Amino acid sequence: MAGKLYLVATPIGNMEDMTFRAVRILKEVDLIAAEDTRNSMKLLRHFDIHTPMTSYHEFNKIDKAYTLIEKLKQGADVALITDAGTPGISDPGEDLVRLASEAGIGITSLPGCCAAVTALTISSLPTRRFCFEAFLPADKKEKEQILEELKTETRTIIIYEAPHRLVRTLKELENALGDRRITLCRELTKKHEEAFCTTLSGALKRYETVEPKGECVIVMEGRSRRDIREEEQRSWENKSLGEHMDIYLKQGMSRKDAMKAVARDRGVSKSDIYRQLLGEQNREEPPSRA
Repeated sequence: MAGKLYLVATPIGNMEDMTFRAVRILKEVDLIAAEDTRNSMKLLRHFDIHTPMTSYHEFNKIDKAYTLIEKLKQGADVALITDAGTPGISDPGEDLVRLASEAGIGITSLPGCCAAVTALTISSLPTRRFCFEAFLPADKKEKEQILEELKTETRTIIIYEAPHRLVRTLKELENALGDRRITLCRELTKKHEEAFCTTLSGALKRYETVEPKGECVIVMEGRSRRDIREEEQRSWENKSLGEHMDIYLKQGMSRKDAMKAVARDRGVSKSDIYRQLLGEQNREEPPSRA
């Protein structure tokens, strides 16, 4: 029988956050795949775990994944751990999970620490709906595309950032999205944990003079639906009815749904829109030569 792949969450700062089940599984599996074996060795020593380890990281994630899958097919149980938090969240574990699933390997995830969720719950920002962007792309064009998408994101937004890039990222977010309420979380679960409730401009003002320390999580408010509606309303104020219809037709709406949307925008009934469009059409048709 094939073995099982265990995704084991590890502490993001405080060792006491390790679960009993996580310790047991790490002791019982045949092999632990770790993002950084030197870093993970400290964890294993702390909990008296002597299971063999192998490295699995960004630079060997595909070749090593196939090696691990072969071991799993031969019956070995393998645990995947990251430097901190839940494997598969913003790390190469995502690729191993995908390939293991395609190979028919059983996969289970042990609940535990996740910096994104920890930061969200103490942010005081809405938690019912949120999106996770992890680290913004290094590629300039790709980053611009992501920021463009986030302009109309109504959910609470969670972004990771390293301390030495924090100021640059805060500037890029403010320039692209405008000033937003944020909670900037640092050193989560550690002695000097901080959740700084402020705005993008407020965080910039602080960290342009005070050097940030520790990995950062930016929890940022989404765009309000009211603001989006008002902006959309302003976008068609100087357009003809036909041009207004085209906005929705180009989005793939049927003519009927587009009329409903235009009627909603303009605060009139759909039948009014239909009559006005019919009137415009009649005015544009050339006179009959009969």
